[in-house]
Amino acid sequence: MDVIEPATEQVLETVATTDPGELDAIVARARAAQREWHAAAPRDRAQALRRIADGLEAELDELARLEARNVGMPIGDARFCVQSAADTFRYCSAGPERLLGETIPVAGGVDMTFREPIGVVGLITPWNFPLMIESWKVAPALAAGNGVVLKPSELTPLTAHALARIGAAAGLPDGLFTVIHGEGPTVGRALVDHPGIGKIGFTGSTAVGKDIARRAAEKIARVTLELGGKSASVVFADADLRAAADGLRGAVFGNSGQDCCARSRVFVQRPAVEEFLGLLDEVVAGTVVGDPLDEATHMGPLISAKQRDRVRGYVDGAPVRTTGSAPDGPGYWFAPTVLHPIADDHPAAREEIFGPVVSVLPFDTEDEAVTRANDSVYGLAGSIWTGDAQRSLRVARRIDAGALAVNSYSGVRVHTPFGGFKQSGTGRELGPHAVESYTEVKNVFFSTGT
Repeated sequence: MDVIEPATEQVLETVATTDPGELDAIVARARAAQREWHAAAPRDRAQALRRIADGLEAELDELARLEARNVGMPIGDARFCVQSAADTFRYCSAGPERLLGETIPVAGGVDMTFREPIGVVGLITPWNFPLMIESWKVAPALAAGNGVVLKPSELTPLTAHALARIGAAAGLPDGLFTVIHGEGPTVGRALVDHPGIGKIGFTGSTAVGKDIARRAAEKIARVTLELGGKSASVVFADADLRAAADGLRGAVFGNSGQDCCARSRVFVQRPAVEEFLGLLDEVVAGTVVGDPLDEATHMGPLISAKQRDRVRGYVDGAPVRTTGSAPDGPGYWFAPTVLHPIADDHPAAREEIFGPVVSVLPFDTEDEAVTRANDSVYGLAGSIWTGDAQRSLRVARRIDAGALAVNSYSGVRVHTPFGGFKQSGTGRELGPHAVESYTEVKNVFFSTGT
């Protein structure tokens, strides 16, 4: 399976695909290793996870370069993602020693609960933030005492290999954490359907998430699904317009817009629209699109020619206000683009584009902004920009989204829960909920004979 570098369109590396017939042996090894792992002292498991965090940090620059080349993300963003992966393992390393049960008052004895691992879990991760999102799933699954079979995207599998190698060096039992390769309809589907997989953790499109949920339901497997988004940013006239516009360089053009949290719908209160658009024009003009390994680059290429064509399909014929610049020649380049004026029901304003395209939509009242922001099948993330503290909390409580930020576009952190409403998914990753989501609650009653 050839892995293509998006900035050059050349083969970066070749990896061997997994035959679905191999899964029986892979899952059996993971189950045997899982029993050993769960039986180990919580302190020993915690130390192994901390060693993985240390290993990621020791190779931070090398892994960041590999991620930047494989994904096309700017090198600075890639460093952030590797560090975030290390931070996630370090945070989850507290899990083995802090997965606490309860004692419950009952008649005739004592009742206790235990958090038990599910067994062997299957994790399927996307191509846009490979190592970081892999850590969101692998770290809590291991912390809870599970075995792991990870299928990274066939487009960006390279750092998953490094993570498995670092895990082995950190002392994970042989077979506990295995990386498999292949396309979703073959290898991914076989992983979901395998009877030895007790849970699927998936990040990707809503359409694939629905199929996984149906398949998992056939065997009553647990699922955590982090799916699509069409996140809204609501900018009131009293907001810091400069900060709201400047932040979109990362919030909608970051990683070339290939971010399920991208604030691709920006509702701006009508008195501030023209000023905001002028500021956003400056942001677009100043966004450097180019070599991902260049420290000055803000935005690299899209992941593939297929994705570039998909993004172009939304922009062709749409009301384009501003377009930035992008390199010519090899590479899947697409310039940052602002659409205005545009109707709420235009496909570019309703569907997840997964590219560097933002729609600016005027509004008049607070109620109107909330109603229109919520008029979406998605509910992943969003932002509220205002100088009115009461309004910020009022609007935040009314927006149907799982990860909101006020006067900021930063709504995802290692220490806080992340996940969506509606068709953006089910379950939560990160924060204290993550490790618990890879456990089952066992109840045990002890009779005292009275």
